Order: sequence, then C-alpha cells, then structure tokens
Amino acid sequence: MTTHRIRMGDGRVEARSSDELRADILAGTEDAADRGRIPALTEQERDYLFDLFAFRGRIVGVEPGHEVVLTDDGVAGSLWTDQGDSGVGVPVSREQAIRLFERAFGFDTAELGHPDYSYKPVKPVVANEQQCMESVLLSTIIPVYYGAMPNLATYARPDGPFGNPSDLMPLGRIADARAAQLEAAEACTRDMIYVGKKMAAAGADGLNFDTTASAGDAEFLATLQAIEELAASTHLSIQVGMAAEFVLGMHGEVEFRGERLAGLYPHQQVKLVEKAGASVFGPVVNTNTRKSGPWNVARAVTFVKACSEAASIPIHANVGMGVGGVPMCETPPVDAVTRASAAMVEIGRVDGL
Repeated sequence: MTTHRIRMGDGRVEARSSDELRADILAGTEDAADRGRIPALTEQERDYLFDLFAFRGRIVGVEPGHEVVLTDDGVAGSLWTDQGDSGVGVPVSREQAIRLFERAFGFDTAELGHPDYSYKPVKPVVANEQQCMESVLLSTIIPVYYGAMPNLATYARPDGPFGNPSDLMPLGRIADARAAQLEAAEACTRDMIYVGKKMAAAGADGLNFDTTASAGDAEFLATLQAIEELAASTHLSIQVGMAAEFVLGMHGEVEFRGERLAGLYPHQQVKLVEKAGASVFGPVVNTNTRKSGPWNVARAVTFVKACSEAASIPIHANVGMGVGGVPMCETPPVDAVTRASAAMVEIGRVDGL
C-alpha cells in the first residue's frame, strides 16, 4: 500500500495512505464550507491538493507565470530581534535587516516595526520611528510599510486606563465590559491615526494593521475607523491582516456601516475592509494542531477562495506560523510552507502572500 509523508498541524511527520489523504482533504474543505456557509472545493481542486501532498519532493512551487508578490508583518525582525528560544538570527540593526531582505533575500516589499509591535507603545516614541523610517527609505528601493498591531488588550487594566473585560464579564458586569471596550476602541483609533499620519509625513509607502481583531469585534471596529480617516487624509497604501478567520464577539453588538462585526468570516470581513478604504486584505485561517497538513490546507484555501471571489482589492493570504495551513511551530518546515503557499495561489487565487 502506498503511503505518503505528511505534516501534522504541530509540525510532526506522520504517514497517510492515499485513501486517508483524500479523506483528510475532503474533511478539511467540508469543515470550512459548513462553518462559513461557502462552497466546498471542487473534485478537481481536491485532486490538485492530493497530487500536491503526494509529491515526494520536499519543495513545491506554482506554474510559471503564476508567481505572486510578497508582503510581510515584521519578517525582518527575525534577524535583529529575539525569536523565542532560538535567539537572534543575525545581530544587525533594523535598517540593515531590511536591506538584507531586499538585496539578499529578494523580498518584494519590506516592513519596519517597533520591537513592541503595537500602536500604543509606538505613540510616545513615534519621532524615533519616523527617523528610522526615513533612513530605511533613503537606502532601499522596494515599498516599505510601517507595521504594528491594534492590540486593544493593551488599553485595559493593568496595562491601560480602561476596565478589563476579562475581569468584568465573569462578574456578570456585561454592560460595563462593553462600555470599557468602546472606550478603549476610541483611544486605540486615535493612536493608530496619530502614528499613521506621522509615518505618512515621514514618507512611508504604506501602513500595516497586523493581527487585527485579536481582541474581538471592538478592535475590528477601531481599526476600520482608523482606516477610514487615514485612507481619506494620507497617500498610504493600507494593508489589513486579520488575527483569525472568525471575528470574536467580545462585545457582540458593535457595527460598522450598519453591519454587525461579530461572527464575520474572511469573505465578509473583506467587504468592510474595502468600504473603509484599505488597499490590501490579509485573510487568516488558523491551523488546528491536532489535524493533518492536508486537512488544514484544504480548510484554509476553501475560506480564502471565497474571500478572493468576494474581493475587489488584492488578497494577500497570511501563510506563516500557525495560519494558512502552515504548522504551528517556531520554524515552520519548508515542505509545509511551500505546499500551503502553492495551494493559496493555484486554488485560493490570491494576489500575494
């Protein structure tokens, strides 16, 4: 019996028979179709995934002419800052790291970000960040984004001035928890607009809102409102990368332009991001570490395909550690990353990764 070497969602290597491999692919796409109320992958698309995972080579790619561009969220940080328990990759400055990614690694775009990588802690040191941005722009050719996370949780006590919903909700103080989220969202929006305008003044090519809605629907609202203002008042290309495929209803009742934000999936998220004025959308589909790579990739591309079909702006799917069908491990294996990436292009019809 033919067996295939596959990765699990946590990076482990296991074996699957051909029948088991096909079953995993079918189960993954059906899970996404059921949750998102979107079409499952066709038989032809499932056959493509089977061939992709049955191929015995370590690295795969797309057909010539199907290549897409690459954006990132702080990837240059893998050289100059701490990487969990693997230490610093190369002891260089942020500016040097970005130049390496442009000139040695051939990246299409680059991103500058602060070590704290959230808009709230960037605000007090934004003048220093402007200076760094100017230095990077003077020594590079590719477009350079400034990136950070909205990170609404940093506005709640004990780190911020507002009530903490995680403390209030268990006490049954639902109204207080909702009010605290809206207060924090208002402050978060102001900070993102402030930093965004400062980066525009420094000459940045774009702004990246990374891990958007990590704290739920109120954070998504804060980001959409910031995008509206920045799209109307600056030249910036605005990229929005989500935190998950499903917007958590931590508030449950907030709306943007008449649509409730809780419970939205990628094909619904992208329409609101478009209305706000963003330039690029990065859908996220979280990896289930207990399921196989084929299951996760089939599930991820089902969501992303529906998102691409609904979108009128470029789609740059998040394909990295723990998202987009890639295993949740610190250094994702290249066999898993290239298979997920190829599937996103050939089936998900993304414009970039």
